[in-house]
Amino acid sequence: MEFKHFSVMLDECIEGLDIKPGGIYVDGTAGGAGHSREIAKRLDGGLLVAIDRDPDAVAAASQRLEGLPAKVVQANYDEIRQVLDSLGIGDADGVLLDLGVSSYQLDNAQRGFSYHNDAPLDMRMSCEGLSAEDVVNEYSEQALADIIFRYGEEKFSRSIAAGIVKARQQGRIKTTLELAEIIKNNVPQKARREKNPCKKTFQAIRIEVNGELDHLSSALDSAFDCLKNGGRMCVITFHSLEDRLVKQRFADYCKGCVCPPDFPVCVCGRTPSGRLVTRKPITPGEAELEVNKRSHSAKLRIIEKIKQREN
Repeated sequence: MEFKHFSVMLDECIEGLDIKPGGIYVDGTAGGAGHSREIAKRLDGGLLVAIDRDPDAVAAASQRLEGLPAKVVQANYDEIRQVLDSLGIGDADGVLLDLGVSSYQLDNAQRGFSYHNDAPLDMRMSCEGLSAEDVVNEYSEQALADIIFRYGEEKFSRSIAAGIVKARQQGRIKTTLELAEIIKNNVPQKARREKNPCKKTFQAIRIEVNGELDHLSSALDSAFDCLKNGGRMCVITFHSLEDRLVKQRFADYCKGCVCPPDFPVCVCGRTPSGRLVTRKPITPGEAELEVNKRSHSAKLRIIEKIKQREN
């Protein structure tokens, strides 16, 4: 199956990165190399480092970036510093993180990300380690309920978790449609009529399997620290948990004095390390939504580094 992925807000990202032909740029989530290719095409004397944890994405990106000033590395995006060090590269002029699950991963039933097709319960972006089947069959009812509520923001998390535990007493839950049916049977009928009730639970399990929020938290700090002064970072999120984390972390980078408000003068001496390029997130335009409905929840935030971060 061909590795397909729509490059969400491509023009906005290219503009936001403010690409210098001789600069060093990192695409921390290369996917189908849509963003990567457009960045690399604008370089003359510079270099793009394309990173992805998915071996299928690495293979696709390597092919699509052939002949361009780019290096493709299989790694997690929170390993940006280690990747640059391994290549003998210092700091970068720009970093892009597109946090969405690729169209390839969603449409390739065997990867187990989709609740529309029957497939093994997998959901591993790296194709190794803990799987969705492991989570569904081996986590306690309380742990499942907590994950589904925290990462899926699902108000019926307790009944869904109870339904999963009851169902697995009859035998191991192994496929996406088995899980989807359990979810549907453990939410009110009204919820089933309004929209597919599987989305939030599948999202929650996927986040748990891939440790997405933990990786994102460390990746933001790693990527920001790898930027040169004047370098920019663009981050595209697809759900509120990601966007909230990015928004709060960017605000922290841009924060100055942290003295208590009753201090008459600043004694901490802290000054901002970053400047928000976008005060509010950029969202896809109508033309993009027409051709890629999956981008409807996307939000792009951009920050520029103005000095080294204080720990």
